[in-house]
Amino acid sequence: MKLTWLGHAGFRIELGDQNLLVDPWVTGNPLFPEERRAEAIAGATHVLVSHGHFDHVNDAPQIAKDLGIPVVTIFDLAGWLEKRDGVETVGFNKGGTVMLGDVAVTMVNAVHSSSLSDDEGRPVYTGTESGFMIAHGGRTIYFSGDTDVMSDMKVFNDLHAPEIGILCAGGHFTMDMKRAAYAAKTFFDFKTVIPCHYRTFPILEQSAQALIDGLPGVDVIEPQVMEPIEL
Repeated sequence: MKLTWLGHAGFRIELGDQNLLVDPWVTGNPLFPEERRAEAIAGATHVLVSHGHFDHVNDAPQIAKDLGIPVVTIFDLAGWLEKRDGVETVGFNKGGTVMLGDVAVTMVNAVHSSSLSDDEGRPVYTGTESGFMIAHGGRTIYFSGDTDVMSDMKVFNDLHAPEIGILCAGGHFTMDMKRAAYAAKTFFDFKTVIPCHYRTFPILEQSAQALIDGLPGVDVIEPQVMEPIEL
């Protein structure tokens, strides 16, 4: 299993026979070196999108077109992307599981918001925000998407028992490092935690030290952009 941070909330996840781009924001992302776009997306099999905000969905249609691959997302957003951008999609909903090759992806709840704007600046309904459980070979990754702490996380752990947590933790728009640590130790039994949705802008947290301090015994990895993490 290889995880590569693309900056902000974006990841390249290589496992089984799949190479998944999750919330890839590679155009205009202050943390991502745009000259490495081709390297970042090379060989991808699917694009997963957790919700409709620009910093998660904006690059998905063009990447899908460039590579001839589907966008996997909540049903409502999938329909909009098909109509607006003419891309192939896999639309499903919370509690549902889709098989992407030999990788099982289950959509789970998140607590945030989700919308985008049309060409005239009008808000467009894009379904609701979500996270993903990504499972292969007896190992499961929880990708939280943008969320706050929620008691649903106990259900997620009971049903999926993820050993790796990719958690939004930048604060202001999502839970911060302390809240992410609380969520991890209260509801999960992670072996590894990787924070994201931080460092991108000054308004977000710049360090994961509070998360590290709050999770003794857990391997908290502060990712570096385009540096693969092998687990």
